[in-house]
Amino acid sequence: MKQQTLHEIFGNYIKQQSIFKNKDVLSHSYIPDITLHRDNQITQLASILSPALKGNKISNLFIYGKTGSGKTLVTKYVASELEKQSNKIKTFYLNCKMKRVADTEYRLIAELSRMLGCSIPPTGLPTDEIYRKFYEAIDLEEKNIILILDEIDALVKKIGDDVIYNLTRINQELKKAKISFIGISNDITFTETLDPRVRSSLSEEEILFPPYNATQLKDILTQRTKEAFAEGTLESTVIPKCAALAAQEHGDARKALDLLRLAAEIAEREGSTKICLDHVDKAEDKLDTDKTVELVKTQPKQSLAVLSATINLVERGQQNIQTGDIFEVYQEICKRGGLKILTQRRISDLISEFDMLGIINTRVISKGRYGRTREIRLPLSKPLIEKIKKVLAENYIL
Repeated sequence: MKQQTLHEIFGNYIKQQSIFKNKDVLSHSYIPDITLHRDNQITQLASILSPALKGNKISNLFIYGKTGSGKTLVTKYVASELEKQSNKIKTFYLNCKMKRVADTEYRLIAELSRMLGCSIPPTGLPTDEIYRKFYEAIDLEEKNIILILDEIDALVKKIGDDVIYNLTRINQELKKAKISFIGISNDITFTETLDPRVRSSLSEEEILFPPYNATQLKDILTQRTKEAFAEGTLESTVIPKCAALAAQEHGDARKALDLLRLAAEIAEREGSTKICLDHVDKAEDKLDTDKTVELVKTQPKQSLAVLSATINLVERGQQNIQTGDIFEVYQEICKRGGLKILTQRRISDLISEFDMLGIINTRVISKGRYGRTREIRLPLSKPLIEKIKKVLAENYIL
């Protein structure tokens, strides 16, 4: 079969009638005019933020729920509407998982200062000095400022919870402005890992976002579909299938939107004028494979040995897996595969790297006067684990 030239590929795409009317509607960052099935959470959040309209400081707030449960969407929506009501309110949003933005206390405060219009060098200033500049930048606003820290658990894992405590005490340093915080986390147990003084300062109010069920996800996809696709391009069974698959993944609306968008892209690449169930199946396979398996393939052998040890323990049915457990199995894998055995401290670092990638989940558990320990979980489906094991076998690490 003759291979198409780039000119032919691009030319055919231009001639082809697009399935999409507005692809942006299916993105995670899109905020619809009406947010479905979150009336209760919107009402709670609006009630908590309302005092800012009269110039009062609002309670610090913690929002938690699984990925794709609408936390960020609702928070941005309500904050945006609040800003429209008063020119004395200003909201700032920061995703704490962004690289080189919130991975040290210095970078975090520097980034927040830059958002307020204050230029701070990437390195070099004493911590006290950047905090002073940050306070000055807030006071210059002379407004009620609401800072939204998304993925706040990632921030604490990277730099500890002292910085959160410092942020919650800023109002003591301000003369002309007020500042409040909204922390957002996917980990519903996150607050349990915080120092009690931090927890009491940050979580004055809490809102829980439950997962969406299949019916709710179907409504959300139907709402987006009207704006996203040209008329007559979607088979009637596609939305229920995407909703059902995403409902299995903890009611993740992001997964549902990704499935629908990718299915449409696959349909276009195949020259189809309609999105069918077959395209959804291909999209599901591609999402699972692309996001995790491809990421695993790029990891060095030492990291793969750590992942293999974790999978080994999970398949044995071991509960409450800790770093020491993984280290013991890791040593056995290294001996079999002829790998140099790294220190347990280095293995702990590799576990943290997998945690940042979302392949391994860790949570810190307080043991009171006996300190803290880290519990490790593997948040992957059985089919996905089997695919990863094939990658490990290809690298002679099992």
